[in-house]
Amino acid sequence: MSGKTTGRLSAFASFASFASFASIWPLAFGALRRNRMRSLLTSLGVIIGVGALIVTVASGEGSKAVLEAQLATLGTNLLIVLPGSSTLGGARGGPGTGKPLTHADLLAILKGASAARYAAPVDRTVVQVVLDNQNWLTTVYGSTPDFFAIREWSMARGRVFNSGESDSGAKVCVVGQTVASQLFGGGEALGQIVRVKSMPCEIVGVLAGKGQSSQGQDQDDLVVMPWVTYKSRMMSQDRIHVGSILVSATSPDEVGHAQTQVTGILRQQHRLADGQLDDFTVRNLADLAATQEKAADAQTGMLRNVSAVSLLVGGIGIMNIMLVSVTERTREIGIRLAIGASENKVLLQFLIEAVSLSAAGGLIGIALGVAGSAILASVMRWPLVLTPFWILIAFGISMGIGVVFGFYPARKAARLNPIDALRFE
Repeated sequence: MSGKTTGRLSAFASFASFASFASIWPLAFGALRRNRMRSLLTSLGVIIGVGALIVTVASGEGSKAVLEAQLATLGTNLLIVLPGSSTLGGARGGPGTGKPLTHADLLAILKGASAARYAAPVDRTVVQVVLDNQNWLTTVYGSTPDFFAIREWSMARGRVFNSGESDSGAKVCVVGQTVASQLFGGGEALGQIVRVKSMPCEIVGVLAGKGQSSQGQDQDDLVVMPWVTYKSRMMSQDRIHVGSILVSATSPDEVGHAQTQVTGILRQQHRLADGQLDDFTVRNLADLAATQEKAADAQTGMLRNVSAVSLLVGGIGIMNIMLVSVTERTREIGIRLAIGASENKVLLQFLIEAVSLSAAGGLIGIALGVAGSAILASVMRWPLVLTPFWILIAFGISMGIGVVFGFYPARKAARLNPIDALRFE
């Protein structure tokens, strides 16, 4: 036989094989169409599992995005220095109950911490702010102009009080959006005189809005005035002690180095010997963010496991229904095998049915998951974050379920004895 003839026969065989394979699809889809409701119910487990997986991942990413945005409003590279806790009769108090921080501590940090770009004192109290017949109870902060640089807080209108006003104790202040809204409504706050705990104070700036913190507090409900003004004029306190100190590292990579430097400087300032516990606390917001992200990841992982169980149950449901289908169609399978259908074709037909059920369930689950994620994002007011990687993973899992859980029923159908199958009632 010539090579040309052999090539033609090979091509014909390949075409015949493809045509034979293509003829299986109508048989598989026809069987599914005859039992539409059962097919839908069979896919329900996969639909729920895939949808739950998409919603879980989207909600986890959305909540992390909100957390990152809220932490960013506090200022990046931020360290918070607080007084330590006290111990009395074996009972320990919380942070701030021990030895207070001093202005000398602040100056030492500014001078000695090379990894720190800014450092600012912070004292605060809650007082009534009054404008004519309007008043509002808010938090008043005393700090320096570096406070706004550390918090990365821009101005909506006006300006920040300058170094001269800060050092001289000028009666000026900057207000947040909430205070401006409560006292002035839609009116202009700049240049207005308000009374802060009976002290008249000129508003020189209105801060841009930051919204709620990660603890749900309104960050815009505040008044900030020079630290000297706060301590000497409004509170009549000495300027030796400082409530807390905010420190900003030179870069995100330097936060840990800055924390080490600040700790060492304060231990020298407080003359603590080796082995003595710190009488202050240095909080690193990067560590706090990492802890909260780990908690969010753990919760998301737990919910993903629940989704995996739903997918497993869906796969078992597909296998169960396919076994029932094999039993119901035993005579049909026997006829096909008797007239020359190969075992592979029968196996492939039932495998196509199982994969089609799971793939359809996966697509419906993805659609419902995206819709559910959008609704949840709208209700929870966080961004809708859909990860293509997880969508592809979810669809791939649904396809894999069809192959894994559909193979046994398909193999059982392919291995039926034609004679026994024809006798089946």
